[in-house]
Amino acid sequence: MLEADVVIGANLGDEGKGLFTDYLSSRHDTPIIIRYNGGAQAGHTVETPDGMRHVFSHFGSGSFAGGSTYLSRFFVVNPLLFLRELQTLESLHLKPLVMAAPDCPVTTPFDMMVNQIAEEARGNARHGSCGVGFGETIGRHEETAHHLRVQDLTTAALRSKLEDLRDIWLPARLLRLGIRKIPAVWIERLNAPALIEKFISACEAFLDQVTLCTLTDIGLRRQRLIFEGAQGLLLDQSHDWFPHVTRSYTGLRNVVELAEEVGVGQLNVNYATRSYLTRHGAGPLPFELPEKPYEKIIDLTNKPHPFQGTLRFAPLNFDLLTQSIMADMAHADSRLKVNARLAVSCMDQVDATALFINGGRRCNAPPLAMVNALLRRLGWRHCTLSYGPTRATIEADAKLNRQIYAL
Repeated sequence: MLEADVVIGANLGDEGKGLFTDYLSSRHDTPIIIRYNGGAQAGHTVETPDGMRHVFSHFGSGSFAGGSTYLSRFFVVNPLLFLRELQTLESLHLKPLVMAAPDCPVTTPFDMMVNQIAEEARGNARHGSCGVGFGETIGRHEETAHHLRVQDLTTAALRSKLEDLRDIWLPARLLRLGIRKIPAVWIERLNAPALIEKFISACEAFLDQVTLCTLTDIGLRRQRLIFEGAQGLLLDQSHDWFPHVTRSYTGLRNVVELAEEVGVGQLNVNYATRSYLTRHGAGPLPFELPEKPYEKIIDLTNKPHPFQGTLRFAPLNFDLLTQSIMADMAHADSRLKVNARLAVSCMDQVDATALFINGGRRCNAPPLAMVNALLRRLGWRHCTLSYGPTRATIEADAKLNRQIYAL
């Protein structure tokens, strides 16, 4: 039976998905990391034991471990940001194989501009967007006739499609968002002669670097599949915290559909969380703290952002975590065997006494006792813990289970 690993963020993003994907990739020869949702707004940090570090966006987080990347049809491609990331990886002497579904939606500069103009106009009522046009791309792709997919980048009609996006779709979309007058600085950028030319060149370069194919075109029997998610379950587009969510399915829904297409019979699902809760951007954060809960917390990735602001903190919330995981597991097809486990990052950043929410109450316990209580709440026995930024700091399975259940 063909098996696959899955890494899903169980909270609001920034849970350690990159770290756990790198760890799982390192345990297999030539794995294929399937990006099953999201796009350029993803930022998955991986640091290797020998000191290499990168924040992965378009490329799978198993790239340092020798993995190749497959961008599924649920992934939104941004050729400009893909090339920028490729240049960074090449400076690290890394050039992973990348494959992409022909029907991946494509982000253009006009999607990014609408996104940023709208967030600026919202002021203090911002939705918490990254400003890279992900949600706008999905909306344009699903709701209008202005489709642009990876397979369209090869056609002679690309230029006219881009001109229509600039002249027809963009003003109509802004008007729908309540923006009747485009700020002068944005009009100047929109009408810059080089804007479309630069994007067409980026599309040509993207196609030179990527192999277009369906997932079923790839010979999978000898390669491990690792589905890498973006964002977290509390940011799923079906979650009731709209509009402070992402326009994608962040959990098993897309994974199950892709897995069944290639005959996967078993999913080993890793639900990732930090040992505390974070949110980068606007939106609900129950039990939010005025500052970081532990002095040892260091985050080199989530710097203050012009659209998302600064990183916010709360205690690890068993209630939210359990509810979101159980709701997500309901999407698993009965024909698939699903083995679920917890993956907790940043255990090294917690004090001797950890703070968490259980049953609506603030609780305190030693870190491993907190994990033990969460496992009991979930009804699980398997857990993976990370005590640092690299795969070398991860403890899993038998050794860990003895530690936890001896408490």
